[in-house]
Amino acid sequence: MTITLTEAAAFEVRDMMTKNGMPDGYLKISVKGGGCTGLSYGMSAEEAPGENDDILTFHGVNVLVDKTDASILKGTVVDFKQSLMGGGFAIDNPNAIASCGCGSSFRTRDVAGTPENC
Repeated sequence: MTITLTEAAAFEVRDMMTKNGMPDGYLKISVKGGGCTGLSYGMSAEEAPGENDDILTFHGVNVLVDKTDASILKGTVVDFKQSLMGGGFAIDNPNAIASCGCGSSFRTRDVAGTPENC
């Protein structure tokens, strides 16, 4: 499986999609170049899959992953963490071998991406 969406993350995604008028929408998880370390995650709401998207379903949420990002995301777990300071999505990617100090970018052994100045 390319990625896993936990039950807590699925609950938050369903809630956000419903509040934004897209109860049947898709969550797209992607990777793009950038950040201090070279690669950054992207999450977006989509109305329909693209022609290169794999469709996965977790706890009633349809998730899209572009086939070109699949090897970078293989084994990744997307969770939602709640704390006294608020909540947010946490992405645990076993392929990431380095990340920046703020944790918003990463690189893998095989893909360095396009690092930017921070």
